[in-house]
Amino acid sequence: VQLVESGGGLVQPGGSLRLSCAASGFTLSSYAVSWYRQAPGKERELVAAISSVGGSTNYADSMKGRFTISRDNAKNTVYLQMNSLKPEDTAVYYCNARKIIAGYKYDYWGQGTQVTVSS
Repeated sequence: VQLVESGGGLVQPGGSLRLSCAASGFTLSSYAVSWYRQAPGKERELVAAISSVGGSTNYADSMKGRFTISRDNAKNTVYLQMNSLKPEDTAVYYCNARKIIAGYKYDYWGQGTQVTVSS
């Protein structure tokens, strides 16, 4: 069972990146998936989330209109499209997959991918 993030890198302010969160060993479509980020010296914060059923999404206020979370169930992958990036978006971005069945919580994290926004 594994979650692997990819797609991070160095981008100039105003640029775009698409992060991927690929699952292996389990079916990601049955999990609610969230992206979090953690900047140096700061708490980890929620960036965006997508539900398992219906695909409803929600975003942190500072990401609304700039970031889009989506699923590709055929690829067992969730994406985070990030546009109009700002230096304050610099952080390690983590993917989390979670579900609760019969009172048991399944909770998986990826290793993170670094996003650096700088000129």
